[in-house]
Amino acid sequence: LNDTEMKPTVFLLTGIPGQEGMNLWISILFFSMYVISMLGNSVILFIIKTDLSLHEPMYIFLSMLAFTDICLSISTMPTILGIFWFNAREISINACFVQLFFIHSLSFIESSVLLSMAFDRYIAICNPLQYASVLTTPRIVRMGLAFMVRGVGLIFPLPFLLKRFRYCRDNVLFHSYCLHQEVMKLACSDITVNSIYGLFVIICTVGVDSLLILLSYVMILRAVLSIASQEERFKALNTCVSHVCAVLLFYTPMIGLSVIHRFGGISSPLVQILMGYVYLLVPPLMNPIVYSVKTKKIRAHIARAFFR
Repeated sequence: LNDTEMKPTVFLLTGIPGQEGMNLWISILFFSMYVISMLGNSVILFIIKTDLSLHEPMYIFLSMLAFTDICLSISTMPTILGIFWFNAREISINACFVQLFFIHSLSFIESSVLLSMAFDRYIAICNPLQYASVLTTPRIVRMGLAFMVRGVGLIFPLPFLLKRFRYCRDNVLFHSYCLHQEVMKLACSDITVNSIYGLFVIICTVGVDSLLILLSYVMILRAVLSIASQEERFKALNTCVSHVCAVLLFYTPMIGLSVIHRFGGISSPLVQILMGYVYLLVPPLMNPIVYSVKTKKIRAHIARAFFR
């Protein structure tokens, strides 16, 4: 094979195989999900920015989550809608590497934000008297910068590691967007380094964050169970419900997709594709809905805006 055959200039993205006749309805569904997620997260940002009473650690972290979800939606929207609207399946290799960089780095930043929100709930319930002194605005800003540096820094080598490979002629990806786990499998070269580094990144981010979130909630439960009043117990736990929902919405499909990609032989391609859509589309869609329903102050602002 000559060099042009071994190094294709484009990858081919995939919609939902076997459902080509439903592309119009699927595109309407996905477009509606994007509109709702963009609108919902923008409303959350606007409310927190304009109301000085919401300039508290809990809501600052929530605004970080909303902004990350908006960026994550923007990074996947062009290729997903392009396939279902225009059958635009081709994506250049460089554009693919850029997209996977943003998808993975933003996902790991969101994981860090969810960890910080768990820390916020831990301090608020277990050490309420130290809440204001521990979670100061400068410290929150430094935490946000640390999240960004960690997410970007760990993913930054991946496009360069992928670019050094020679790719086979079969350059079809399972998803409507690019993921590192999938792109590296198309290489004709030894992918051991990429596989090990990818596993290392997952452990350092999702693995560590999920364990720390679990530990924080174990300590929260211990503190709540020591409260004598049942009403106070319920009140304390109720402040964690929205965050628990956000954690489950994010980590369940993300871990599931990682397992499927590493042990793909045990599942059909359709399962991988559907899990991929759940992983990227559902959390940005549901997070603003969950927080709008469960957070009293945000719910009150939205209600006043509609009634006015």
